[in-house]
Amino acid sequence: MKRSFEWNCSPKLSVDTLLTDGERILSLNREEKKAVVTEVSAQLAKAQAVIVAEYRGLGVGHMTQLRAKARQSGIYFRVLKNSLARRAVADTPFSGLSGHMVGPLVYGIGSDPVAAAKVLHEFAKSNDKFVIKAGSMANLVMSTKDIANLATLPSRDELLSRLLGTMQAPIVKFVRTLNEVPTKFVRGVAAVRDQKQAV
Repeated sequence: MKRSFEWNCSPKLSVDTLLTDGERILSLNREEKKAVVTEVSAQLAKAQAVIVAEYRGLGVGHMTQLRAKARQSGIYFRVLKNSLARRAVADTPFSGLSGHMVGPLVYGIGSDPVAAAKVLHEFAKSNDKFVIKAGSMANLVMSTKDIANLATLPSRDELLSRLLGTMQAPIVKFVRTLNEVPTKFVRGVAAVRDQKQAV
């Protein structure tokens, strides 16, 4: 069931005052905060990478586009209060990011580090108000340059397809060789037959 959000507040409402489902950040009570931390912690438990970006001044339409791209790539993408994010990353391999959690931030959490880096890096290239601050892979904090380098790597699916192609090549050659033996034999017998018939 999709909830509708009524714009009964200031028309200058920006993305940083909204959560992903349209609720106001200030309206979270203690139980809701615990639920958010639990949800983010569950995502971090199966994550390979976390990327943190500042979105100050970015319009709701652009943020919606980015959320759609992230969802398509299997990235958990959420605007969080930094205090809640710090609690979620505490005692995880991503705890080194705590020092970078300053300002209005959005968090991209993914099981494929290359996909997460590609989606956020590509969006940052086309939107100057979206600035990648830092990232982390298990016990390694990455700079923006590291994330840009990671974004240029082939994705997991591309690497798997290349590996499969490499593994199939010798098998295909072997099958071709096996097919050539009977074919050459049949051609040889046909040539001998044609030669005997011509005599």
